[in-house]
Amino acid sequence: MRFPKFNKEHMPRSRLARTIIGLLLLIGGILGFLPVLGFWMIPLGLIVLSVDFPFVRRFRRRLAVRWGRTSNHVFGSNGNGTNDHRKND
Repeated sequence: MRFPKFNKEHMPRSRLARTIIGLLLLIGGILGFLPVLGFWMIPLGLIVLSVDFPFVRRFRRRLAVRWGRTSNHVFGSNGNGTNDHRKND
């Protein structure tokens, strides 16, 4: 799984604004059981925070690697849900 690349043009220029937005997204994701808020906000908050904080960036990368390994294990190495690697003649 690849996370989208966020350029500085798409993010607020202020580090404080990015930090506040990232923290609000994380808090909203934790409260994802409530209406309007959702668990989808957690990865988005991590992406926003990973622009400025190296430890969050490392955590996000480790999570992406783990997600990729799990999806390869579940869906097979070719990603289509089968483990059949033979060519169809």
